[in-house]
Amino acid sequence: MKFSLSWLKTHLDTDAPLRTIAGTLTRIGLELEGVEDRAAPLAPFCIAHVVEVVQHPNADRLRVCKVDAGNGIVTVVCGAPNARAGMKGVFAAPGSYIPGTDTTLRVGDIRGVQSAGMLLSAREMGLGEDHSGIMDLPADAPVGVPYVYWAGLDDPVIEVNVTPNRGDCFSVRGVARDLAAAGVGTLRPFAPTGIPAAFSGGPRWKIEWPDACPWILGRTIRGVKNSPSPKWMQDRLASIGLRPINALVDVTNFFTFDLGRPLHVYDVDKLTGNVLVLRRGHGETFRALNGKDYTLTPDDLAICDAAGVQSMAGVMGGEATGCDESTSAVFIECALFDPVRVALTGRRHQIVSDARQRFERGIDAALMPDAVEAATAMILELCGGEPGDVTADGAQPEWRREASMRFARLAGFGGSHIDPNEAVASLERLGFIVRQRDEKCVTVLVPTWRNDVAAPVALDQAPTLARTIATKAAEGCVETEPERDLIEEVLRLPGLDAVTPVSLPRVAPVPPPTLTSHQQRAALAGRTLAARGLLECVTFSFMAANDAALFGGAPDELRLTNPIATDLDQLRPTPIATLALSAKRNGARGWPDVGLFEIGPAFRVDAPNGQALVAAGLRAGNTPRHWASHSRPVDAMDAKADLWDLLLAIGVPMDALMVTPDAPGFYHPGRSGTVRQGPKTVLGHFGDLHPRVLAALNMTGSVAAFELNLDAIGEPKRRRRAAPDLPPFQPVRRDFAFLVDTNVTADAVLRAARGADRTLIAGVSLFDVYEGEELPEGKKSLAIEAIFQPRERTLTDAEIEAAGQKVIAAVVKTTGAMLR
Repeated sequence: MKFSLSWLKTHLDTDAPLRTIAGTLTRIGLELEGVEDRAAPLAPFCIAHVVEVVQHPNADRLRVCKVDAGNGIVTVVCGAPNARAGMKGVFAAPGSYIPGTDTTLRVGDIRGVQSAGMLLSAREMGLGEDHSGIMDLPADAPVGVPYVYWAGLDDPVIEVNVTPNRGDCFSVRGVARDLAAAGVGTLRPFAPTGIPAAFSGGPRWKIEWPDACPWILGRTIRGVKNSPSPKWMQDRLASIGLRPINALVDVTNFFTFDLGRPLHVYDVDKLTGNVLVLRRGHGETFRALNGKDYTLTPDDLAICDAAGVQSMAGVMGGEATGCDESTSAVFIECALFDPVRVALTGRRHQIVSDARQRFERGIDAALMPDAVEAATAMILELCGGEPGDVTADGAQPEWRREASMRFARLAGFGGSHIDPNEAVASLERLGFIVRQRDEKCVTVLVPTWRNDVAAPVALDQAPTLARTIATKAAEGCVETEPERDLIEEVLRLPGLDAVTPVSLPRVAPVPPPTLTSHQQRAALAGRTLAARGLLECVTFSFMAANDAALFGGAPDELRLTNPIATDLDQLRPTPIATLALSAKRNGARGWPDVGLFEIGPAFRVDAPNGQALVAAGLRAGNTPRHWASHSRPVDAMDAKADLWDLLLAIGVPMDALMVTPDAPGFYHPGRSGTVRQGPKTVLGHFGDLHPRVLAALNMTGSVAAFELNLDAIGEPKRRRRAAPDLPPFQPVRRDFAFLVDTNVTADAVLRAARGADRTLIAGVSLFDVYEGEELPEGKKSLAIEAIFQPRERTLTDAEIEAAGQKVIAAVVKTTGAMLR
């Protein structure tokens, strides 16, 4: 909310300096965003008289001016085409800072002529974009006077951050009311005189949706002459960032900020028929005042004449019935719209307007008749004409509410010891009217402009909450909230900084962890993959539907109805998809060898809540060059190594894992696998990308990827940490080579060997795979190493031989292998 200091003083009678006003605003809860003093950067510039202008002797486009700025004649070299003798302009002396060009002026020599100053354009002063010539002031502008004082720019602009509940402070008068209550001046009275009607007639209202608009007023003024608004109004609107349009439109904008009372004006001659109907939208499209077309839904309140929609109620008016220089009869709209429906309409159509900001926070219903009279008086003053009678439909809703406050709660709940008399006086200064008071409590009537005090409360209660508890909570809320509102009002007026700060009670000596185990696991996954040389990416969670189809499908359930771009209309099925597109872009720019990873959502129809948190990585091109090994194309084993290292880091029991050859279709069918924890729980996948996918993406070279579903990993079991198991006896290692069918997986052999004697065998690993001409057709050789770890005594040769036979027997029985 912005307003100038002079505007504020039209409602607040005060001699307080700007610093006091600004400090008080923050102390009473209207947080000061900033104060813009436009006079400060323009203070060095003064009004000057151009005495003489001659052509520059050495430049065709420059002129030499003799300038009188009140301190004698100086020479200024100027290139402005409108420089002429006798004119008044704005002069900057050497040493002045020029805001429009970000330079500091100094005496200079321009083509052999000394220039001791500068005549300024509007852009050079930071007052606009006009730089076609220097400022040309009226002939009566006083020479030597600072320009900012003559132009009325010495009026600071104050901006406050208004909390959503304080709709009354979205007006200059509302801010003035709070300052007056805090002791910074006196609130000036506002009681416009009723203007009698000179005729009867004009448009009439008809409300067909009273829930969206319970009450509306209107008034026709005919015989007006629309023209630019006076300078004082243009200056006030421009100071807060509004562009003056014409007198009729500027009046509505003025009262929107002055009283927090949005108004709208219709050109009567552009309306069709004599009735304006407020009804639900029927899918009509109309052009708003911002030049954009909007289609109204049945949840939008439309204001229509016989020709169709002319306004989106509470949000924005229509271009077709707007007022311009040809307007001779105007119809004023002053309505009370439902805040929730206005807010939803604005969000639905993505419109943020000054009217919407005020309606959705709640406006002063009782102000409507006075607002119509005030707007009528100003239009008659600025545009002339004669007013008709005030037309209305609906009725003023019952806004009267009361609230009670126990004085003891000021200390018990608010933490401040405030005298009851002072507390009551504070409420009265804010406009509350005492209805009843005793030694312990006061009951007040809430003023009409305070929609936030003792307002109806809507609790978002859990559906599973017992009805008796829910009812009791709702009743207690209705009883206690009004008192809390009054306590807040009493506490903030002396200053929120006067409230004694109290720390919240400590729940426990040791604070709870800030991250859940799930969040810790995701962070650890990121650090692990970065340590393996992969670069982290943060990509969009949406992509083109045809690209998403390559990585598992593009169901309609995951299609975006309002995408930010036409090629970003589908939620990604896996982060590998967007990583592949990133690798493709890197390759197209000369970086084909990349390793990328991302921890982000994968969207699937069958997933809980429609998505899962996935740690995915992708390697493309060749491995890094190194003196100890040759560079080679990346393959599925590189992706598996990344995945295995990640599983180990986050604490997944590796002995419980198994790999099956049923990876999703975007992986290479013979160079990929699915990692399972047991037969049912799928943890992730790895492998080379399918050649079909690479061809569709126009990618060349090798690409391997992996993905791990972090949501599928169970919570770690909480066990008491025991001392490390460090057996005192040395382990014994034995190698075994088995001849198996080519369709037998190494994982099956390793599992069989581990299960031969779980108390003695500490580990089993594969160290060689051989398929060659010396082996029978359809066979391959798998060589494993088994580690026997004794715990009670050193193993004898016989015991070692027996343990080896157990391993052989288990592998032969499970896989049909033959010991080589």
